[in-house]
Amino acid sequence: MDVSGSVPPVKAEEPEVEASPLAYEGVWRFTAPAVEESVPQARRAVRDLLGRQGVPADLDLVYSLLLIVSELVTNSVRHAALLSPEVAVEVAIGREWVRVAVEDNHPYRPKALEADFGQTGGRGLLLVREITLEAGGVCDVEHTSTGGKVIWAALPLNAALASPAAIPTSAV
Repeated sequence: MDVSGSVPPVKAEEPEVEASPLAYEGVWRFTAPAVEESVPQARRAVRDLLGRQGVPADLDLVYSLLLIVSELVTNSVRHAALLSPEVAVEVAIGREWVRVAVEDNHPYRPKALEADFGQTGGRGLLLVREITLEAGGVCDVEHTSTGGKVIWAALPLNAALASPAAIPTSAV
């Protein structure tokens, strides 16, 4: 993934104004064992968090975030579990964006690759990148201070058009 930074960029024309945090703003982090069962659990945890916090996200944004979480946790489970028996998921919600990140202790920094159409896998990071770009967001992979990596994607909230967290329980 090509985009750098740890938070979504701020538009230059926007003045920086200290506003009081909205009820849905904050950062939440949870860990899970690096096993396949953790993928749907992570997806449900993120879905439930968005609903519980009343995040003004439309269904397209919610589905995009859940797919990104699924792909990133799946990658950690499949490719990093040997060196990282636990995976961490972080959700940071700001006034205008939602950032999901998955961290593991494996030092390999993956790249989004085009996969052979005959393969049944290998397109997860490509999918994450394309979903993120289509939504107008940014994504990246960074090294952690402990020698692992964190892969993240930040998608903009379109609060003007979105209704408060109509998050279906079937989005698992």
